[in-house]
Amino acid sequence: MKAQVAYPSANKLGEGPLWSAKEQSLYWIDIDYPSIHRWHPESNTYQTWDLPTHIGSFAFRQGGGAVLALRNGFHHFDFDSQALTPIADPESHLPDNRFNDGKCDPRGCFWAGTMHDQEREAKGSLYRLDPDGTIHMVRAGAIVSNGLGWSPDHKTMYYADSGTQRIYAYDYNPANSAISNERVLVKDTDCYPDGMTVDSQGYLWSAKWDGWRVVRYSPDGQIDKIVEVPVQRPTSVMFGGPDLNQLFITSAWTRLKPEVKAQQPLAGHVFVVETDVQGLEETAFGG
Repeated sequence: MKAQVAYPSANKLGEGPLWSAKEQSLYWIDIDYPSIHRWHPESNTYQTWDLPTHIGSFAFRQGGGAVLALRNGFHHFDFDSQALTPIADPESHLPDNRFNDGKCDPRGCFWAGTMHDQEREAKGSLYRLDPDGTIHMVRAGAIVSNGLGWSPDHKTMYYADSGTQRIYAYDYNPANSAISNERVLVKDTDCYPDGMTVDSQGYLWSAKWDGWRVVRYSPDGQIDKIVEVPVQRPTSVMFGGPDLNQLFITSAWTRLKPEVKAQQPLAGHVFVVETDVQGLEETAFGG
């Protein structure tokens, strides 16, 4: 399977694709040039919202707008007015940390993890923002907190730490969002697991930073399919399209040497591949 360019975005650090079934539009972010992007494939219309600081991830809110994980904590965001409303910053005492990837669980809680700017020390943590505004620190000791996903039966949560090159699985309790029984599902050796999504068959799709590919895994961690991407740094994946069978892939060119970047003219674009499976519509934040 080979991915093709969907939209020539050329983002420095494209990330966090999110499909709006209501709008039939793809949203994503650029972390290093802080912004949210929106593309409507049918009309080929494109829009951006600039932000004042790094954005790690976001999710739609049930009541409209979005919840954002910015460098300085969680915020509500109104797309029309572009107003940012702070919720809380659980790491205000760690100025060299920033939020990275995040996603909503089946209960409508927003999970997002942090990382140290130097990406070498295990100073990051994974947080859960509940709809009532309560923040829980769920897991400490992450190097680069990254992709999240939940199985269709809501019994398993997946979580990637790019710094350890591992994807972990947990038992997930849909009644209270508690996780337990951490185990290693995937251990990469030549690349780094980045953003992920889970399809309707319960298989996990993982973007491989520095791996030129996206890998589909069975629920027990076995490689099922490989999607070749014409750039070194695919960053995240999300199903979209009218039938939720198009896999969109964001990418980056950040920190590539100029001579290496020159060999990858498509780096930073959004890619797509048609699949024979359907994805799952993402849950919106309940707050």
